[in-house]
Amino acid sequence: MSSPWQWLYGTAHRLRRRWWASRRLHLPRPVVSIGNLHWGGSGKTPLTAATAAHLVEAGYRVAILSRGYGRRDQQVRVVSIGEGPLLGPSLAGDEPVLLAGEVPGAAVVVGPERYAAGRVAMQRLDPPPDVFILDDAFSHLALARDVDLLVLPASDPLGGGRLWPSGRLREPLAASVHADAILLSGGTQGDAEAVGKELESVGFAGRAFGCERRFDAPRRITGEEVAEGSRVLLVSGIARPEEFESAVGRLDLDVLGALVFPDHHDYPPDTLREITAAFEESTADFLLTTAKDRVKLLGRLDLPLAELPLRAIPEEMFWRWLDARMAELAPR
Repeated sequence: MSSPWQWLYGTAHRLRRRWWASRRLHLPRPVVSIGNLHWGGSGKTPLTAATAAHLVEAGYRVAILSRGYGRRDQQVRVVSIGEGPLLGPSLAGDEPVLLAGEVPGAAVVVGPERYAAGRVAMQRLDPPPDVFILDDAFSHLALARDVDLLVLPASDPLGGGRLWPSGRLREPLAASVHADAILLSGGTQGDAEAVGKELESVGFAGRAFGCERRFDAPRRITGEEVAEGSRVLLVSGIARPEEFESAVGRLDLDVLGALVFPDHHDYPPDTLREITAAFEESTADFLLTTAKDRVKLLGRLDLPLAELPLRAIPEEMFWRWLDARMAELAPR
């Protein structure tokens, strides 16, 4: 039975969505939103990168709009025009810089209000975008969207069924009724369909797709792969560090230790000194980190840095479904 707090919190979310339903602003191009119901990482950013790359390859001019969580600046800023990052994480946020580097051809614009960021993209990008992708925006209700994608982690798809603070959900499971599709991050098609069936009891009526999470071979920032048997010290500031450490543990590497910091950690000087001291004491060959942390550490440590790349690979049926939706919204 739900506690009074769960009922009140859930009611507040339902009223918030109802209030915004008639007040949403509209951009003059189709909007694809990618988000989640959970607190913490669920695979949104790798899926954003994969979706943007797919649409770029299909011939669309893509602009990714992001809040730029953790940045020290609240202005709308163009992070990329499609040729790599123009700004660092302090002004852009770690995930926008990562996306700017990983998706050639896609522009990235950040701002506290995604509508304002989209208007700047229309004005400043030449030619203007054909489609917008919203990163981490399922709960960002001020901007209307044409395709709403909900990412659920296969390890914890229903978040225990409870809202914060006693659960891991930021919105009730019933909010899934607003999603056009769910993607089960780290799950198969069969797993995704099973979760979709469970969500039907709370109103979900969209499609369900599996989405593989693939860690590629670790590589140095200069591009070379890290040799098997190398000694590594791990460092991460992400929502689910245990997933990163588990993935490294399956590789033929000698893991000498792990430094774990809060999600979106900005690595101030004290932290950098702590990392340097730990690395020198460990006798590691490389400091191995995530792609999201790499953008914040690059150029700030005089240490051999390497990253473990992570990709989202949705099942082929998802791409066919998305292509059909895009053909309706923005015919090529």
